[in-house]
Amino acid sequence: MKDVRVVPDFRVIEETEDWVVIDKPAPLIVHPANGKFDEPSVLGGLERLLAYEVVNGARLSILTRLDRETSGLVLVAKRREVAREFGAALAGRTAHKEYLAVVRGWPEWDERCLDAPLRRLGEVAESPVWLRQAVATGGRECVTRFRVSRRIQRADGRFALVRCFPESGRTHQIRAHLEHLGHALAGDKIYGGDGTAYLEFIASGWSERLASRLELPRHALHALRLEVPWDGRRVGWEAPLAADLAEFLAGGRELVSGPGRA
Repeated sequence: MKDVRVVPDFRVIEETEDWVVIDKPAPLIVHPANGKFDEPSVLGGLERLLAYEVVNGARLSILTRLDRETSGLVLVAKRREVAREFGAALAGRTAHKEYLAVVRGWPEWDERCLDAPLRRLGEVAESPVWLRQAVATGGRECVTRFRVSRRIQRADGRFALVRCFPESGRTHQIRAHLEHLGHALAGDKIYGGDGTAYLEFIASGWSERLASRLELPRHALHALRLEVPWDGRRVGWEAPLAADLAEFLAGGRELVSGPGRA
């Protein structure tokens, strides 16, 4: 069985007196969940790393919260006024965010913009997973741009590397939109199936049975780039594609003949 224990380490990309930016591995959580303060987290690690500043009044605010299984950039403000300014940029859509996703299948399109509202699936249909989102009338406005970067043929199927540019910030936005387009993330336990893989994982952890159903132990999503306005200029950071996803792509042959065709 593949080892999927939490890796508590993260890489600091940049630190200033106002913020710190890290490259988060999966499946490290960003914030303690359900009172489980003994589990390693980004917040806990930063509180230890910046203990002197915290004692002297620093207030850490995680501004780009990633799912446990999503790797990549996390922006953390050290002061309330910094958190407010960055938060306004993220909410006002003046920030630029780019993710990399490994999806199942070969999209017939090279570029696509999906403007489709999202709401919790359980509000409109039966869903065993409470948080699962779906494209549905009456949902919240949601826009994501996609661009296919590579199409890969592996022994276990067809996959594509897709650049994702969310223009809104809804829960599970990229994952739900990709599922709606027929190309769910590789390794996704919630989307692209009936959700039972997620329930099984929560109940008993990663297993050989799940390994036979899923391509990866975690969903294949990585926060690659982030750019935000600051003090009259724009600042930005990048975190290279996580090693496990790069290795997965390296295990296939790249298609070069055109969209969706062998």
